[in-house]
Amino acid sequence: MAKTNKPLDEKEPILTKEELNARRNEITAFYKDNIAHLEVQAEYEMLLATIEKSRAERLQAQMYMAQAYASQKEGGQVPVDSEEAKAFKEAMEKAAMNID
Repeated sequence: MAKTNKPLDEKEPILTKEELNARRNEITAFYKDNIAHLEVQAEYEMLLATIEKSRAERLQAQMYMAQAYASQKEGGQVPVDSEEAKAFKEAMEKAAMNID
């Protein structure tokens, strides 16, 4: 038979100090046992976030390169010392550093 929940108007029995301490110790042990698993999960999530960020930056750099190439092809040659060229070079260097 399935276990049913108690109605809300029924109160839990009052626990003694020993029972409260035992329950606290049980809860504390449960959390301490799970810390190692949570640390591994946090590391995994951080690695995933780093990978996603690197991919996004690489995609952004590729889009920038494609736009620069398209503008050059149309005859709008970008001067090497322009702000656009500097930003492009900086984005490419940043993306290259994140790949390693």
